Amino acid sequence: MPDTLPSPRRAAAHLLGQVLGEGRLLSDALGDRDHGRMPAEARAEAQRLATETLRALPRLDALIAPHLRKAPPLRARNVLRIATWELAHGGAAHGVVNGAVDTLAASKRTAGFKGLANAVLRKIADDAPARWETLPIPALPDWLRGPLVEAWGADAVAAMERAHFAGAPLDLTARDDPAALAEATGGTLLPTGSVRLARRAQVSALPGYDDGRFWVQDAAAALPARLLGDVTGRRVLDMCAAPGGKTLQLAAAGAEVTALDVSEARLGRVRENLARTGLSAAIVAGDALAHAGGPYDAVLLDAPCSATGTIRRHPDLPHARAGEGIADLIELQARMLDRALDLVAPGGRVVYCTCSLLPDEGECQVEEAIERHDGLTVLPAEAPGLDPDWRTPEGGLRLRPDAWADRGGLDGFYMAVLARAG
Repeated sequence: MPDTLPSPRRAAAHLLGQVLGEGRLLSDALGDRDHGRMPAEARAEAQRLATETLRALPRLDALIAPHLRKAPPLRARNVLRIATWELAHGGAAHGVVNGAVDTLAASKRTAGFKGLANAVLRKIADDAPARWETLPIPALPDWLRGPLVEAWGADAVAAMERAHFAGAPLDLTARDDPAALAEATGGTLLPTGSVRLARRAQVSALPGYDDGRFWVQDAAAALPARLLGDVTGRRVLDMCAAPGGKTLQLAAAGAEVTALDVSEARLGRVRENLARTGLSAAIVAGDALAHAGGPYDAVLLDAPCSATGTIRRHPDLPHARAGEGIADLIELQARMLDRALDLVAPGGRVVYCTCSLLPDEGECQVEEAIERHDGLTVLPAEAPGLDPDWRTPEGGLRLRPDAWADRGGLDGFYMAVLARAG
């Protein structure tokens, strides 16, 4: 990109190119130099355009395809996709079309497609909003859809796809008083204690942000720490701590927390949130498999995983990844769970969780751990607001994106409480 800062549309096209052309995650591409230099509002708009375009990619291509003899190169195609999303969602045709043409004109590689974009988008503008609702919900890619249908059935997967397409609201975890936070922010207090905002909001502008009264955390992601129950004065290891939501929960509940993560850079965000909220924890950068601390009264292991449960928030995942590396992740999860059990004191508890929809990263890990470790048991998961339908045969909790559909859904998660023999 040139030295001048890109427009939000141009930045969004660059982000799409990184995901669809380079296989990068959107979170990584957002760290690119020019994106980071943009004003916060423009940066947020670029991220929104890229995210919503990725979420609706099959629908957008279905609207564009009838007006093309052959598909243009990816860079130009992404500009058409962004503009088509805007047109389908009420964007003024004149401004959207001119914006797309200007975006294409800004690069020698795409300038030759200005005329094509002008002609195609003006045709799409006539019926895009009406046609939008007639198009099918985008399906998951085959590499993921197949295993999920095998695990949960076609109807359940279709419901998950609807949840992914609907996107996700903003969930907050209160430092001390969720009811007061819900009232102050205009949010809804969920049965599990999280506060949900249905509207988009600038987090740093919400009441209580500067005072450290809350942090952003999906309602599903907030449950594993609550499964540990009363942790007042107890030594707890947050084994893969970054970005820090669970560390903050445990510290707010009165635990003596050690926040461990392999990434020193990601631990910087944990430190920032601890400072903002006035909470404290010991921060340790290092490999969890080599950690020599403890013994701890409890260990919380949010293990590295495929993150397939977070697609409603991160629609880039199915496009940037194609299932590669999951077998290695499954092996790593088992090793980390074994290490967590070594680090906890006799009679202590380990909460194992992943934000994955794949049983191999959840239920199967717990079943196999019980076979490997004598005296290891699964305790009933207890916390306010748990739905009985979430309980699994081996004793854990399985949350899917289609849960709480009338409330805005949940990230997909698996979690279980394991007790080491005393």
